Amino acid sequence: MDETHDIPPAPDFNPSRAKAAQDLSVPSILMLVMAGLTFLYLLVSMVTPTSSAQLENFFDNPDMPQQWKDIVTWMLSPMGRVVTTAPGLVLNGLVAFGGWKMKNLQSYGWAMTAAILCCIPCCGPCSCLSLVPGIWSLIVLNRPDVKAAFH
Repeated sequence: MDETHDIPPAPDFNPSRAKAAQDLSVPSILMLVMAGLTFLYLLVSMVTPTSSAQLENFFDNPDMPQQWKDIVTWMLSPMGRVVTTAPGLVLNGLVAFGGWKMKNLQSYGWAMTAAILCCIPCCGPCSCLSLVPGIWSLIVLNRPDVKAAFH
C-alpha cells in the first residue's frame, strides 16, 4: 500500500530566488533589529522624565532667549514628547515593515523604501549605523537577479 498519496507535492525550488533571499538575509535582519531597538528607545524616551539638574543650567542661563525656553518647555510636555517622537516611530515602523518584506522577498517597493530610509541618518534607525545595512541592501536590491526574484 502506498502511503505517499497524502503528502502534498514539494513546491518548485528556484535556486536564483534562494540565492537572492540569502543575499538579502543579513541586511534585512540588521534593519529589523535596528528599527526595533530604535522604536523601543523612542517609546522609552517618550515616557521617561527629563532630569531637573540638566534643565536647571539651561533655564538659569541669562543669555538664553525666552522663546527657546518656551520651545523646550513645550517639547518636554507630554504632548510635545508625542509630537516630536511620532515621526521617528512611524519611520522606524516603515523600516521594520520594509525589512520584513525584503527578508521574505514579498515586495520590492517596500524593500527599496526601507533601504532608502536606512540611508537617511535622521530618518533611519540607529542614525549613522543604519547606513551599513541600507547601502548593502540598495546594492543587492539593484542587481537584476534579485529584482527578478521579487516577481
